[in-house]
Amino acid sequence: MPSGSSPATVIPNDLESYWLPFTPNRAFKAAPRLIARAKDMHYYTPDGRAVLDGTAGLWCTNAGHNRDPIVAAIRAQAAELDYAPAFQFAHPKAFELASRVAALAPKDLDHVFFCNSGSEAVDTALKIALAYHNIRGEGARTRLIGRERGYHGVGFGGISVGGIVANRKFFGALLAGVDHLPATYNRAEQAFSKGEPDWGAHLADDLERIVALHDASTIAAVIVEPMAGSTGVLPPPKGYLERLRAICDKHGLLLIFDEVITGFGRLGYPFAAERYGVTPDMITFAKGITSGTVPMGGVIVRKPIYDAFMRGPEHVVELFHGYTYSAHPLACAAGLATLDLYREEQLFDRSKKLEPTWADAAMGLKGLPNVLDIRTIGLTAAVDLASRPDAVGRRAYDAMVHAFNNENLVVRVTGETIALTPPLIVSESQIGEIFEKVAKTIKAVA
Repeated sequence: MPSGSSPATVIPNDLESYWLPFTPNRAFKAAPRLIARAKDMHYYTPDGRAVLDGTAGLWCTNAGHNRDPIVAAIRAQAAELDYAPAFQFAHPKAFELASRVAALAPKDLDHVFFCNSGSEAVDTALKIALAYHNIRGEGARTRLIGRERGYHGVGFGGISVGGIVANRKFFGALLAGVDHLPATYNRAEQAFSKGEPDWGAHLADDLERIVALHDASTIAAVIVEPMAGSTGVLPPPKGYLERLRAICDKHGLLLIFDEVITGFGRLGYPFAAERYGVTPDMITFAKGITSGTVPMGGVIVRKPIYDAFMRGPEHVVELFHGYTYSAHPLACAAGLATLDLYREEQLFDRSKKLEPTWADAAMGLKGLPNVLDIRTIGLTAAVDLASRPDAVGRRAYDAMVHAFNNENLVVRVTGETIALTPPLIVSESQIGEIFEKVAKTIKAVA
């Protein structure tokens, strides 16, 4: 059997029982796009067709697919310890991984609370923020500030502070007392920007308006993605995050960076906080921590916040929060092996070095039919397409289907935007291949 091959995969003959997430189920089941296995930069369909992964799964397989050291670590851990209680007990790899993650984070972000996804990480960070102010005698600080077009997962906390309308409109009033900063994107001022746009730092000043409206004494935290990913790759304007940090400091607000997408090399650094020289009070992470192999997420917390909880009788729980699978042994083993791979192959530096090549290749799509804007940052790009008059979002959806079926390429779409964000192991020739296939796809759906 050839290296990397596997026995024939059984194709399911009944697709009805599975309710797919964030997917038009009827359209998918009429013409399913099935993936049977993966290796390095490629997926393989049940009939063996190789499909280039232009999206690192869902922004998560930063080290590539089915990397041997990670697979070996998961296998070994499953044979040694399948599960340990997450409450009142722990296992050694949980402490080891927490130390390794904290060492990658800036300054005094040195305590890690583990969970199982980005959604759980966001809800965890919001709860820590509320509890922190409460135990300090400022229990009136209950308001949370998000941002329009922000994505912070699908828990009730995350969709409350998030700002994507389709994720919010069906689910009632959500959390009370939440407000939103304006989105940072303005096509007229920022179109076809490589990296951080020059225009837009002043948009952070809207936080002052929100503080004046509600009073700082009622606001617990501000949460933003350094780069808004799921909404269509919106890099922060130059100076924007610095201004947010200064306003939060002025009014005693906690600043949370949602780095579920930007963490672990996507922007050329362990975390985007380092790229921008801005230290938040908490960082949420997930996805790249295990290169997508085993579900895991977490929150990195600054020492003064952690220390504020470490009071009272030592036998009493300090934070009444956690998950059955927090710091699951298999996830910790996968995380340690993934961090080793990032370090040994210098994948964060690789991402930084490839950024100009990636950006130039992406901008090569300018001028193709219906291309309204292109944005790039790190190893991430977005291409906005003009909508068809009678079907908003259909052109990008058709592009995704065409790319998979006809160009052997996986792309992600959100609204009328094609998003591209490959594993960090992508080669220069594969970068060229990705954008050549995207160009063909754009022409095909013109």
